Amino acid sequence: MKKIEDYVTNIPDFPEPGIIFRDITTVLQDADGLQLAIDSIQEKIKEADPDVIVGLESRGFIFGMPVAYNLHKPFVLVRKKGKLPRETVETSYDLEYGSATIEMHKDSIKPGQTVAIVDDLIATGGTVEAAVRLIEELGGKVVKIAFLMELAGLKGREKLAGYDVESVICYDGK
Repeated sequence: MKKIEDYVTNIPDFPEPGIIFRDITTVLQDADGLQLAIDSIQEKIKEADPDVIVGLESRGFIFGMPVAYNLHKPFVLVRKKGKLPRETVETSYDLEYGSATIEMHKDSIKPGQTVAIVDDLIATGGTVEAAVRLIEELGGKVVKIAFLMELAGLKGREKLAGYDVESVICYDGK
């Protein structure tokens, strides 16, 4: 049986020399790879038994929504600013070159609800750290954060110290 790593395509020197780009589109394009990815993330979350699954735009939607469906949990979107139609809460965070803002519907998390966050990748951790702030601002408690892939060399896990963080695949580099 193949491991999830076997479905990831490694592209050397993209987007610049010395970087190995870990392409997950080949995971999505293979039915067995996709099923393995979703099942693996679901296994990381299942024991925490959260009330709500939160997915970050956009690949967190791809992996988080089927997990929410399988576990019969509600699914909440975290989106880039300006994409949600009702009243929202928002927070900004720093990027390598600039900043970004994400938001959630104000009524998407109820006080006291337990939450698992799903995303495809943890690199520097800034987006997920911002999502945690939004969830906590709404009164939620983050009980698990699960990623398909982690680039450990970028130390994103450090921004999430104190939270239960797991990744299905971990690469040492950037």
